[in-house]
Amino acid sequence: MKTNEENSEFIIGRHPAMAALKSDQEINKVFIQKGLKTDAIAQLVKSAKERHLVISNVPKTKLDQMTAGQNHQGVALAVAAYQYATVDDLFENAAQKDEEPFFLILDELADPHNLGSILRTADAAGVHGIIIPKRRSVGLTSVVAKTSTGAIEHVPVARVTNLVQVAKELQKRGVWLFGTDMQGTDCRRWDAKGAVALVIGNEGKGISPLLKKTCDEMLTIPMIGHVQSLNASVAASLLIYQGFATRHPLD
Repeated sequence: MKTNEENSEFIIGRHPAMAALKSDQEINKVFIQKGLKTDAIAQLVKSAKERHLVISNVPKTKLDQMTAGQNHQGVALAVAAYQYATVDDLFENAAQKDEEPFFLILDELADPHNLGSILRTADAAGVHGIIIPKRRSVGLTSVVAKTSTGAIEHVPVARVTNLVQVAKELQKRGVWLFGTDMQGTDCRRWDAKGAVALVIGNEGKGISPLLKKTCDEMLTIPMIGHVQSLNASVAASLLIYQGFATRHPLD
């Protein structure tokens, strides 16, 4: 029979762990590597004790096993699976900030490192939420959490059954959809003021044909180098910050 630890998701790394401890996320247990006496570990332990969490000091080999050999930095939090938001939650997040919605739709993103990096950029740029499909897409895993360096606690993610259906629902609610394609409007001309959603495609296939057809406009990132493609998270970051620049212009 598997142990509770083996059935758990884990948040690993000092920064993601501290972000989780400071949030409202449900945490089942805290694992600290035996013998570590750094200030960062002491602060983690202090925060865990303030929340009256169970702290277990374990050998490094145990942490390596629980985290599949990832760079855990001597700490792992066993947590309940991440709670997904609803699309209404994303709209509410924007309303609470008195801002027009700025959403991301990620179409079958497969690499957890890409999702984690996008979450990090989304948090930095004030994106109000991310929408991902339930099937053929990476979800909110411990690798995503670690790569996001805590941003997973601040950017709500909605997981939906049908992206095309949700995209049409967003349009009915006044959101303009902007996709990404090699043939599109130069992204430097994109004015992201108002309610917008940026659609990022799969690392290999791009945006699915039906979802692309739903978009109001396609954007392209101009490139003059020899490599005419960008990593999904890099492309997303460039476009997110183009949106940020027009939504928050310099005086």
